[in-house]
Amino acid sequence: MGTVFNAGGPLAPEAFPAAAPSDASQPREHRFYPYTDNGGSTLGIASTDFTILAGDTRSTSGYSINTRYAPKLFKIGASAPDDDSDANIVLSIVGYMADGNVLRERLDTTMKLYYHQHGKQMSLEACAQRLSHLLYSKRFFPFYVTCILGGLDKEGKGAIYSYDPVGSYERESCRAAGAASSLIMPFLDNQVKRQNLYVPGSGHGHDLVAQEAKPLARNDAEQLIEDVFSGAVERHIEVGDGLQMMIVTKEGIKEVYRPLKQD
Repeated sequence: MGTVFNAGGPLAPEAFPAAAPSDASQPREHRFYPYTDNGGSTLGIASTDFTILAGDTRSTSGYSINTRYAPKLFKIGASAPDDDSDANIVLSIVGYMADGNVLRERLDTTMKLYYHQHGKQMSLEACAQRLSHLLYSKRFFPFYVTCILGGLDKEGKGAIYSYDPVGSYERESCRAAGAASSLIMPFLDNQVKRQNLYVPGSGHGHDLVAQEAKPLARNDAEQLIEDVFSGAVERHIEVGDGLQMMIVTKEGIKEVYRPLKQD
């Protein structure tokens, strides 16, 4: 090889690389991301003597529909493995359904063990705390789900508990979760909690009297949920196909299904 010169004189041999760089010879970054969001939305409403949990049945991955019937509501706490007729608690799960199925099985197994050890079903309050412990125990590799737990408390009143993925929870009168929660929750705040509603003719400006929040009747709550999901499917592509509702009363759990838009 002849001597190569630049404006300042000959170049040293070390100025030339031993081999031309290639993509294969460079460091590569590998990412591990085990989660996916399977879409859908759920909600819960608690009233004087009943609780209703509801969710759509669409399962998605990106812009693809995996199935049009993937239930997001589950009865838990039954005494027998093959018969859930005496179950008294409903768990709704939305997010990554592989994680959701594992979480549901763990919680249901815990409740069955409790029944066989103590001869009675676990209370809703105890189940709510146990679910929090299960989520918190996986805080460094969390269950990628948002849960709502519903049933009747020790006084027979409706109650729902909402959770974040690492186990923080609180009791509420209504809560929405999932893809369309940002569309549904403001509507529930207005119609269930009566926020930003005032008594007609009560005054102007600061003299307006806020409406008092009252427990919904069961028929009104069911109709409200149908209206909520009928609106959500018009605005969100990950919600649709079917509406599953579970109504918890002192008589047990009643399941209702309504078709939704499929496009």
